[in-house]
Amino acid sequence: MHLVQQLLFVIVLAAAVYLFARKVREIRRNILLGRDVSLNDNPGERWRNVLLLAFGQKKMFRNPLVAVLHFFVYAGFIIINAEILEIILDGAIGTHRLFASPLGSLYPVLIGCFEILAVLVLSGCAIFLIRRNILKLKRFIGHDLDGWPRSDANYILITEIVLMVLFLTMNTADQVLQSRGSEHYIATGNFWISGLLTPLLNGLSDSSLIALERGCWWLHILGVLAFLNYLPYSKHLHIILAFPNAYYADLRPKGKMENMPAVQKEVQLMLQPELAASEPPAEGIPKFGAKDVQDLTWKNLLDAYSCTECGRCTAACPANITGKKLSPRKIMMDTRDRAEEIGRVLNKQGTFQEDGKALLRDYISEEELRACTTCNACVQECPVSINPLHIILQLRRHLVMEESSAPAEWNMMFSNIENNMAPWKFSPDDRDKWAVEMQG
Repeated sequence: MHLVQQLLFVIVLAAAVYLFARKVREIRRNILLGRDVSLNDNPGERWRNVLLLAFGQKKMFRNPLVAVLHFFVYAGFIIINAEILEIILDGAIGTHRLFASPLGSLYPVLIGCFEILAVLVLSGCAIFLIRRNILKLKRFIGHDLDGWPRSDANYILITEIVLMVLFLTMNTADQVLQSRGSEHYIATGNFWISGLLTPLLNGLSDSSLIALERGCWWLHILGVLAFLNYLPYSKHLHIILAFPNAYYADLRPKGKMENMPAVQKEVQLMLQPELAASEPPAEGIPKFGAKDVQDLTWKNLLDAYSCTECGRCTAACPANITGKKLSPRKIMMDTRDRAEEIGRVLNKQGTFQEDGKALLRDYISEEELRACTTCNACVQECPVSINPLHIILQLRRHLVMEESSAPAEWNMMFSNIENNMAPWKFSPDDRDKWAVEMQG
């Protein structure tokens, strides 16, 4: 019977790891649909971002209470699952609490710490469920979260609560069986939280306790493996991607925009025509801005997959606050959805042919793009170094420079800049007239 259980466990574990790895490869391929960009400068500062922003969650601590709760849930869940290593080894080789003997008196201390973290995770998840579903904070009830995104957050929180309850129940039943000297349940010492809960199970028979302990053991590991495979389809993929996304964050000042090399070269040749003879001929027609995800950079797509959907960007967006259609969170969600759509085509056909759709207009409207004030509030607020503005600027550049699509006010400004080298309709020679008139 033990051999059958071990074989079943190994099969389930292998299937879960395989499915997870396959989906991770798909996500990596989808991210690399974007054009290449080099982001390897200043490695010291990049590692500092990883430590402070991804691991330390520095930006979250602008609201200390929420930050502490989030840190308990995040760090607690990750640390508790370090015990998964023991569970995996126990399941594969048929042992029970494999690390108890080698760790000796340190073992119950470690499990006790895990149990305290489990209680903190339970508390944090319960509070977050209340914030989302009872208090209904504004940034959690936006229409861009209608449907699956809103349910996704609740599913994750409920799953984490269930996993922590299973973990504590398993340990409590184990403690009672240890106290009764049951076979295979070696004495490990008292666990800090489950040791207090043993009176709740003292009335059960040994067979019932063994069934409860084994049932919780199986449900806990199956739940963790299911969570592992749910993760790539969920906004909680940021648990993994926050680290590379923080490393590859744009280190330039937030107000600095990218020059387009093709346009920059044309301007230089206008100012210095004598350089034209030495310039090599242009290779093809340059593409300005972005229309679909393939025109964005791989970092833009990594941003999209790293989005936590927390809504801090949208809550800080002045355009959204004043009732405009723009939501930076929706920009990131739409970008990810379009990349996933192309990924599904690649899974079926192996190659992607134009499908008559694009990120621009089919997912993100011109109205949304034109509402952006380019203030960088969304970039500043994001806890995992996402830059919605960079996507907005590239889509807007396509509209203006490829399709000549811009409001009349913009076109007037563009014309003034081209002719008068300023947004105003005044000749450069007349700009200082006001000073002369004041002197007169």
